[in-house]
Amino acid sequence: MNNIGTSELVVILIIALLVFGPKKLPEIARSIGRGIFKLKQEFNNLKDTMDEESTREVPSSKTTHDKKS
Repeated sequence: MNNIGTSELVVILIIALLVFGPKKLPEIARSIGRGIFKLKQEFNNLKDTMDEESTREVPSSKTTHDKKS
């Protein structure tokens, strides 16, 4: 994956400032940050659940078959 350099980041921020304006930009950044935080929380919850399920002991199921004569 390509890294974004400082000059590219500055260009992106200038374009965002021109498109959204100085009043709306902090609100948008805050919303994106909250979304990323919630997404990380959900991935961690999913990972914890999967780890929990994989470590849970699987009960041995003894099946009894009815033998028909």
